[in-house]
Amino acid sequence: MTQDPGGDAPQGSLRPTPPAAVAAWAVVGLALGWLLHPLSERLSGTAPVVSWAQPLALILVAAILGGTAHATWRSVHVRRERLEAQQAVNRLVLARACAYVGALAGGGYLGYALSWIGSESELADQRLVRSAVAAIGGLAMVLTALLLERACRVRADDDDPI
Repeated sequence: MTQDPGGDAPQGSLRPTPPAAVAAWAVVGLALGWLLHPLSERLSGTAPVVSWAQPLALILVAAILGGTAHATWRSVHVRRERLEAQQAVNRLVLARACAYVGALAGGGYLGYALSWIGSESELADQRLVRSAVAAIGGLAMVLTALLLERACRVRADDDDPI
């Protein structure tokens, strides 16, 4: 952040979340999810079970982010209201953190789901389906987080930037 010429208030700008960073977290999650199945069977004799609570939690977070993105978009871009600086920063931090966590979780669940393809295990199909739904929830979380980040943007020519 830099000081404006009048010395009144700090000004600055944030760059959008880099797609490469989101992709990197997704790849890390994919690798960890893929490794979880064989490592957990080797160490404890059984692989973790995925309940419906995990995918539903990711979908709930995505829905909350989507609602916040919609409300923010209407306030900033439709009604041309100005967000308070702390509100804008909080929403941007939330959006960025959720984009990274959603990518990591979505990639992890996708990797875990892929590790069950072709398995003859008793609960393989159940783990595959629930993990795939959780991966979709993680993707939805990433998309709605990026929409929230986009909703917080203001034009560069605004007199009073956020």
